[in-house]
Amino acid sequence: MNIMDFNVKKLAADAGTFLSRAVQFTEEKLGQAEKTELDAHLENLLSKAECTKIWTEKIMKQTEVLLQPNPNARIEEFVYEKLDRKAPSRINNPELLGQYMIDAGTEFGPGTAYGNALIKCGETQKRIGTADRELIQTSALNFLTPLRNFIEGDYKTIAKERKLLQNKRLDLDAAKTRLKKAKAAETRASQLNSARLEGDNIMIWAEEVTKSEQELRITQSEFDRQAEITRLLLEGISSTHAHHLRCLNDFVEAQMTYYAQCYQYMLDLQKQLGRCFPSNYCNNNQTSVAPVPSASSNVIGSSALTSTSGLVITSPSNLIDLKECGGSRKARVLYDYDAANSSELSLLADEVITVFSVVGMDSDWLMGERGNQKGRVPITYLELLN
Repeated sequence: MNIMDFNVKKLAADAGTFLSRAVQFTEEKLGQAEKTELDAHLENLLSKAECTKIWTEKIMKQTEVLLQPNPNARIEEFVYEKLDRKAPSRINNPELLGQYMIDAGTEFGPGTAYGNALIKCGETQKRIGTADRELIQTSALNFLTPLRNFIEGDYKTIAKERKLLQNKRLDLDAAKTRLKKAKAAETRASQLNSARLEGDNIMIWAEEVTKSEQELRITQSEFDRQAEITRLLLEGISSTHAHHLRCLNDFVEAQMTYYAQCYQYMLDLQKQLGRCFPSNYCNNNQTSVAPVPSASSNVIGSSALTSTSGLVITSPSNLIDLKECGGSRKARVLYDYDAANSSELSLLADEVITVFSVVGMDSDWLMGERGNQKGRVPITYLELLN
């Protein structure tokens, strides 16, 4: 019974407080009551926190769109995240395209120029898909997660304390209003002509003034305390900006790594494709060259080109020199090749063989030597070494 009485009294007190706040808020909106204004510093902090929250949400959502353009996939990942379960791994678009190319190249025949090129392109696309997956994982961990933690953690705490400050401010202004009314009533009572009535009313309103003043001191103290708590939380926004700056730097580094990998993969692929075309095709079409990196990509370009500095691209002029001098050179095999007959030499990708020219041999072929084995080898499968 005592517990029930306590709950009823607490419920009645809470209802009274809520009603008092609602009346105060309504009168403020109608211009019928005064409002305690927060100090300028606290107002600036509140504005900064709200601005941070709005732009953090926008940046976070757009980054999610950048990393995962498929809205259905984003919704699925969101559901799994809320269920605290790991989303199933799915093949991404570059990996799917790469697999199609590899399957097509295998079907057409790895020994054909087109089939071989398709396989090489497919392998590169799959590597790009792997790099894309790594970019998404790294960005989600180092960039998106801290932003989401701020929105769902720190800012929710700030919003809760800000709401509490608003309630304490309404309580304070309601107490001021009650004190003001009590003092006005006491003054009117003191002006009555009847001494008996004057004495009774003055006593009643004097007690009401005393009670209102005590309530005002309590509400003022609670408001000041809550304002200080809110201020301390809001001043942490500067630390949040510093933390998000470090996260942004991590995101940029992840993108740099991703684009550098893609550039290197495509540069290597371009070189390989340049050797897949038969020589008569190359004579009728300009051989494409790797684009010259701009000033903004010097770091990427220099690191990418360093790995190929020890190689000499098999160009027509190199082959002409080799045929004219009659000497031999070392060459690296670019792709596997199955000999069509006993006059040819089967090749394995990445092995190094000795090649030389024979008078009267077709311009598309050289003579290859591996130990005691000799035979014709297609020049499009070779890369001459220094």
